[in-house]
Amino acid sequence: MAKEIFGIKALSKECADKNCPFHGEMGVKKELVSGVVVKKDLGNSATIEWSKSIYVPKYERYQKKRFRMRVHNPECVGAQVGQEVVVARTRPISKTKNHVILNVVKKEQEVKNKKK
Repeated sequence: MAKEIFGIKALSKECADKNCPFHGEMGVKKELVSGVVVKKDLGNSATIEWSKSIYVPKYERYQKKRFRMRVHNPECVGAQVGQEVVVARTRPISKTKNHVILNVVKKEQEVKNKKK
């Protein structure tokens, strides 16, 4: 039976990762973030990025800010650079990682077409 987290079903591909929320023993909190993978490292790590408009009262204008976050990329999800993903908060996995990728929302080509 496939495990489901916040309406996201586990992929049919099994993994032996203990930090996988679907096939391992990692619990997740209902604090979801979506962003684009900008960097993928060894050791099942990735960096995601998203931007947001912040109001600056002094100039009475909006400023576009960029946010980056280190996340755990389970073997069964295997997100690649350029894909849009959904991330959930977990207990600390390492010094810099407190989130895990749950799902790939859009592939790289769909994200590029949206920017044009």
